Amino acid sequence: MAFIELNNVYKVYNNGVSALADVNLSIEKGEFVFFIGESGSGKSTLTKLLYREEKPNRGSVIVGGINVARLRNGNVYKLRRKIGVVFQDFKLLPKLTVYENVAYPLESFGLSKAEIHDKVINAIERVGLKDKLRSFPNQLSGGEQQRVCIARAIVNDPKLIICDEPTGDLDPKLSREVMDVIEKINKELGSTIIMATHDKEIVNRMKKRVICIHQGVVVSDKEKGGYVENESI
Repeated sequence: MAFIELNNVYKVYNNGVSALADVNLSIEKGEFVFFIGESGSGKSTLTKLLYREEKPNRGSVIVGGINVARLRNGNVYKLRRKIGVVFQDFKLLPKLTVYENVAYPLESFGLSKAEIHDKVINAIERVGLKDKLRSFPNQLSGGEQQRVCIARAIVNDPKLIICDEPTGDLDPKLSREVMDVIEKINKELGSTIIMATHDKEIVNRMKKRVICIHQGVVVSDKEKGGYVENESI
């Protein structure tokens, strides 16, 4: 079985909007995969199913051998300890330093201060921000803030990293810098990377697997693909 398996997945929201229809996907451990599609296509819903922010109405969502759709609510935290999430709008805590923001997810894990310190320093070094340990979010550029988010996502050595429009608020230069960091994480840690994006330049440049979603349906799945002119993202 692949690391991620989606079988006959349907998702309809309470307001009647159909987000996904009969989605079937297989993603291997260590792959780097783009989800592309226009706004409202279902790509963000798809990522949310993987970390159990949403549940499907029908079908199975298997991550690392676990059907996360059937997880009891009280066990979802165990899944999320193994998954890192990078958001478009950073979601950093403004009154905490870079070090404190990255350490925050670990504080409920029962680790010693020494273990937390080692993990946090390692994660911050990986994203190239060791000189910003004591800075606050408002003292950082947008690209630096997103790198803090990546450090927070990788601090517990996750097997899966989900990125939802991580470069959406960044200019092209900062976007390239952030993507270089994410690709480095993929290669060095072997984490599976799932990224939802609208950024055509990034998709073309990275030459990774590209899954295109349109109106809740997977319409193409290309290995080492790129943006195709007749596909809307």
